[in-house]
Amino acid sequence: MARITTGTRQSATGRARTRASAGAGLLLLGTLLTGCGAQPGEIPLSEIRPETPTATPAATPDLVDAAVGSPAAAVHNGLIVSRAYTDASRTSSAIVTLSPDGSGQRQVTQPPARALDDRPDWSPDGTTIAFDRTDPQNGTARLWTVPTAGGPEHQVSQLCDGGTADCTNEDERAPAFSPDGKQVAFSRSWGALDSSGSHQVQYSDLYLMSPEGTDVQRLTFLTNDKPYSGAVSNPSWSPDGKQLTFEYRTSATGQPANSRAIYVVSADGTGLRQLTPWELRAGDRADWSPDGTRILFTTYPAGPDNAPGGGIYTIHPDGSAMGALTPAPSNTFYGTAAYAPDGNSIVFAQAPAGAGTDLYSMRSDGTGVARLTNSADRWLSRPAWGTAEATAAPTDPDQAPGQASEQPPAQAPDQPSDQAPDQAPDQPSDQAPDQAPDQAPDQPSDQPSDQAPQAPQTPPTDTQQPAAAQGQASTDQPQPGTESEAESDAESDE
Repeated sequence: MARITTGTRQSATGRARTRASAGAGLLLLGTLLTGCGAQPGEIPLSEIRPETPTATPAATPDLVDAAVGSPAAAVHNGLIVSRAYTDASRTSSAIVTLSPDGSGQRQVTQPPARALDDRPDWSPDGTTIAFDRTDPQNGTARLWTVPTAGGPEHQVSQLCDGGTADCTNEDERAPAFSPDGKQVAFSRSWGALDSSGSHQVQYSDLYLMSPEGTDVQRLTFLTNDKPYSGAVSNPSWSPDGKQLTFEYRTSATGQPANSRAIYVVSADGTGLRQLTPWELRAGDRADWSPDGTRILFTTYPAGPDNAPGGGIYTIHPDGSAMGALTPAPSNTFYGTAAYAPDGNSIVFAQAPAGAGTDLYSMRSDGTGVARLTNSADRWLSRPAWGTAEATAAPTDPDQAPGQASEQPPAQAPDQPSDQAPDQAPDQPSDQAPDQAPDQAPDQPSDQPSDQAPQAPQTPPTDTQQPAAAQGQASTDQPQPGTESEAESDAESDE
């Protein structure tokens, strides 16, 4: 499988040329570039479109079969990857892995001081983790990769090198490997900031590229004719590689204002449709079941980030048979949820009353809730479940890479709890939501922000996260239309 590595850097125009073919269509497009900072014959990133409706490579059959989980294929539930804060003030976060029972937490990235590593995703073969890193100086994010066992981190060649209009406030985040490993979907935001002071970025949409950062193409155009209307983020691929889900979070000027929903689009950019109703306020990264029959997502009620009252749901890809896995009404905050590779279990973030988020597991029908971690001070969130095996003695996120963590899991997943999914096995149901990293330091959020990239203040609050994570501020940052795990941690409103 191709790994994302730091490839030869290309300028924005150079990459554009790799996606554009000569023809009359380009001559017409060239007439639209006046004032966009592009030279004659150059195509800005905002106008990159697929060369053909079938530009996306077909998924490799054996990988798809394994993803679908046919009876003949043995599927292994391996390590879980997550975001975790590395300091008590929650000004920096790293990517960590842990075993399916919650033991053996290991920090695999070493972010600079006050940098935020977030939104991890597994490569199909389990050897690489892609993630985004928010720069503490300017609040913008870029895409990175790291070996599962830890080691050298590589920044994926960024799209923008210079000061054209397409590169203003440019932010790239939320990488997602295609099932065959040949493409990476990600969210990109750029443009001027809203003069109203909301810090909403002008444009935000989904893009595709090769794992090396080349062959870039724009997948959605939701904000193309509606600048400042919202942010697009958190893509997730269907097991067959033919469709993606993503979150669209509207801004104060969007329709409807300040809301969010899950959308579906084909991998060739066609068939765009809304999957969940606005009133449900579904957000952050949805996840497809391994057999492709259901989509798992989390809802975030209006109000403060990490507010209780949301839940975890599933729905058929055609929008039918929507059902809740967690009880309602709920006094608990729920974060992003993800299926196990075999499709029989789900890992998710949950916040007990007055504490930070921990990771929990449950069966795919919502029963058998088990607490996996007991480290609320680290606010573990945005989990993804892969097939990789632990390769070395695990380390605690706050320890040096070679030191093992002695923190036991609160409850192994094979010891199901009879409690309702919204309650920690040994804690009350009146749990307070975890809060977005964009929120006050005492309430980190997983939800996206509606604002544009901004350099974090000292000390940065969890509610004021850099805008890099979204088309506006990410859920980790206040930005309409990006993610939330309670908007950054709720960045699911990311």
